[in-house]
Amino acid sequence: MTTFGPLLRQRVRRDRWQLALWVAGTGIMAAFSTSAIAQSYGDDRSRRAIMLLATENPSILMLRGLPAGYGFGAFTFFEIYAFLALLAGLMSTFLAVRHTRAEEESGRADLVTATPAGRTVPLVATLAHGLLANVVLGLVVALGFLSAGLPVTGSFVAGAAVAAAGLAFLGLGLVCAQFLRTSRGANGAAAALVVLAYLLRGLGDSLSRPGADELHRVAAWPSWLSPIGWGQQTGAWTGNALWPLLLSLCFTGACGAGVLVLQERRDTGASLLPSRRGRDRARPALGSPSALAWRLQWPTILGWCVGGAATGLLAGSLTHLVDQVSDADENVVDTLRSMVPGTTQTLTQLLIAAMFGVAGVLAAACAVQVVLRLRQEESAGTAEVLLATPVDRTRWLLDYVVLGVVAVVLVMAATAVAAALALLGSGEDVARVGDAFVAGLAQLPAALLYLGVLALGFVFLPGVVIGLGWGLLALGVALGTFGGMVGAPQWLRDLSPFTHTPVPGAGVASWTGGLWMLALAVAATALAASGMRRRQLRP
Repeated sequence: MTTFGPLLRQRVRRDRWQLALWVAGTGIMAAFSTSAIAQSYGDDRSRRAIMLLATENPSILMLRGLPAGYGFGAFTFFEIYAFLALLAGLMSTFLAVRHTRAEEESGRADLVTATPAGRTVPLVATLAHGLLANVVLGLVVALGFLSAGLPVTGSFVAGAAVAAAGLAFLGLGLVCAQFLRTSRGANGAAAALVVLAYLLRGLGDSLSRPGADELHRVAAWPSWLSPIGWGQQTGAWTGNALWPLLLSLCFTGACGAGVLVLQERRDTGASLLPSRRGRDRARPALGSPSALAWRLQWPTILGWCVGGAATGLLAGSLTHLVDQVSDADENVVDTLRSMVPGTTQTLTQLLIAAMFGVAGVLAAACAVQVVLRLRQEESAGTAEVLLATPVDRTRWLLDYVVLGVVAVVLVMAATAVAAALALLGSGEDVARVGDAFVAGLAQLPAALLYLGVLALGFVFLPGVVIGLGWGLLALGVALGTFGGMVGAPQWLRDLSPFTHTPVPGAGVASWTGGLWMLALAVAATALAASGMRRRQLRP
């Protein structure tokens, strides 16, 4: 075990910036959300009215959580805990796969195995690294709640619940890395399990039964199948029970022990699930660089489309509810208006625009991921193999940019179609279907601007483009979507592309901001294509 310390330090050093972004982003979300709730629902009457409506609507329970009264702490836990646990789960699964399956895929695990560390110590170091990351995450989340004025005990219980969920998913990520041969497959399977856990928690909450009074609910059994549901049972700020977190700790321990056993039964680089044999020769449709780019990226694009469709379904199904909520509390209208510029829209149009703003973020994230794949191909050395054929660098770049445009359009189209179907199903006027498609069209310029700017970043700043891409997206979301909720000054909000997204409504919408963003996206892409001709590949 003398190699444990160096291996742990290597993991901490390698992940220091990546984990810092995850931890800081989750902590800031906790603090911002709490401040926004205090600003929008600062009195008991507002919170009670919202909770009464929430307890009567299973779709809100599925999306948010389990009601436990209308106190400020209980309301905050109901609003934000599930999302924070979801982020902790994704952070932990990516960490687990990055230090296990990805290391085997790159060949570095073979080198480490040849040292006195063997095959067990690196896995133990990864477990310790994940444990430390989640402990820090839990503390930062607790500090985020404390900074917004919530009680100390409940804040640390909520932080512990988030950290415990992250630990459970760390174990799941390690198990996925044992069964799947590629890091991409293991990441995809682990992320799918995180989403499944979120849905199980939501299903258990939506099927919940009445509790002590009309504002309390008792979760159904599906919620107990989810690590996110276990953390929810702590009832931070109301019950402050820590015993449900033992389930997460035991689950993590069981996964860690199981992985140690499984790893001894396979060769380094092999997987417990056999890989499917590939074709001897590629299909004719794969005979171009653009087809190869699509082949590499279509599962990711499909995932973002599913997320867009889910957002569209939610937007369409909640339009009827928002009218009831707005009658009960005008703060809901104020909150929607803080997210959507302009004042001429009806409530239904405001909700559609706000939800499509979320879908616009998903489309922008999809565009970022498509461009960042260029950097991954370059650093892995596969781009060099491709560019050794009669494919010039400019075409290689533009193929990915075109694929990014197609991906952005597909995500927004999936959102609009799902919203239209939900609107028709809930009995809304047919004219609202047109609103959904126009709202989807309005989100395209901001996502395309991210695509063009990141292509420019890949050409001129390849070493930092991954952090730059996700950092710019997070900054844009924080300023453009949540800036109004926390009272950020307008000049600061104007730095975000999402602030300038056209907002179709009852009046005449201004598309000036959208046209400017499209022009900037085209200019950035042209500059990137010009620079790519003289750029050398950088591993």
